Order: sequence, then structure tokens, then C-alpha cells
Amino acid sequence: QVQLVESGGGLVQAGGSLRLSCVVSGSIYSINDMGWYRQPPGKQRELVATITGGGSTNYADSVKGRFTISRDNAKNTVYLQMNSLEPEDTAVYYCSAKLRVYLWEADNDYWGRGTQVTVSS
Repeated sequence: QVQLVESGGGLVQAGGSLRLSCVVSGSIYSINDMGWYRQPPGKQRELVATITGGGSTNYADSVKGRFTISRDNAKNTVYLQMNSLEPEDTAVYYCSAKLRVYLWEADNDYWGRGTQVTVSS
């Protein structure tokens, strides 16, 4: 059974930093794109950053220059380094992975349960 488990969330003051991690576990053939999304209170889920298997990255305009996504393919882990945090970054952060369990199947999207990030002013 495939599981994505996030960690590293918490409460931080504005201007501070946090590093989120997400480990993908289970019997997996391959992992393609990985990413981070967030859902602020009362709002819809939105893209934060994505990274391909080859390391190409994409960021939401609101986090460019402050957040960095990276991955360790050997550990099936994706990270999100968040610097210069702002109260507007407060949200539940979700990890996602596009992966296949078996060689013969198409990639499917999997999600973690989320980790809370709260930035105080």
C-alpha cells in the first residue's frame, strides 16, 4: 500500500523558516512528478511547487524566491524549504506524487494527509 507522509510543519514567526519533508513508502515501480500544495483557511487547495523526476522545478508566483523544492530519489522523499515565511503562508501543506505501482500501469496521483503550517505576525 502506497503512503505519503508529511512532516516538519509547525508554528513559526513571520520571517522564519521551516523545512517540510514527505516520504513515499510502499511497493512502487517508479515516481514521476512530486509536489507540494497548500490549502489556506477557507480557501481552495493551490499549487506551491512541483519537481519532475529529472529535477525541473515550477513554483507559484507567491513563493518564488522564498521556497525551494528538492527531492532525494534514493529515499523517495521530497522536501520544501520555506524561508521568509509570511502570515499568508499559513495553510495545511499537502505532498503529492505521480507514480506507478506496476510497470504496466499508468501514473496515478497520490496524496499525503497534510501538515499544518502556521505563521504568526
